[in-house]
Amino acid sequence: MRASRFGLWARLRHLLAERGLTLSTAVLVHLFPDGPEAETGVVLSDGGRVYAFDLVYHRMREESERGAVIERWQDITGHWQAHPLRSEIADAYVWRPPARRTYLDRAEETTGVG
Repeated sequence: MRASRFGLWARLRHLLAERGLTLSTAVLVHLFPDGPEAETGVVLSDGGRVYAFDLVYHRMREESERGAVIERWQDITGHWQAHPLRSEIADAYVWRPPARRTYLDRAEETTGVG
């Protein structure tokens, strides 16, 4: 998602950035077709918030992803443990890129350790 030139990913990056997510550290946990006109998704923000959303566009029509919109944007941070994708969300917390650099990151750079 972060680097693809595919139209859907470019549009999704734009829509997520509009919602304040930092794309270099946000994790797309799930994006799956949900009928001919939508995809359902879950994203983990760099701040640790979890959002469920519907990405709506006509999937069968060429280049329709350019007009894709997010119609449902739900903060599920307080109850993601009950979500059907709870295992995938938990994995995203473990594997997400660090939001901030730490002192140890800088020490490894200067000493060559790591």
